[in-house]
Amino acid sequence: MLLGKVIGTVWATRKDPKLTGLKFLVVRHLDFDYSEKSGFSVAVDSVGAGVGEVVLCASGSSARLTESTEGKPVDTVVMAIVDRVDLLREES
Repeated sequence: MLLGKVIGTVWATRKDPKLTGLKFLVVRHLDFDYSEKSGFSVAVDSVGAGVGEVVLCASGSSARLTESTEGKPVDTVVMAIVDRVDLLREES
């Protein structure tokens, strides 16, 4: 799974018929402190996320296990909108 921020959308009028009706989001990868990493993914939205929201994505075969992506040619899916991340801070 990866933490990311939705930075845009992808429009595709011609696509595999199994993808009809799905929304594609551009997701910038984030570190746990919300700082941007260099990578990004195009993910199918299964939760109604929008630009600017922090999300949790699954990729690979796990991306095809949501109700909206089951049996579809999908490699990455937005499966949660993140409210916050809490980390245990180790003291030196």
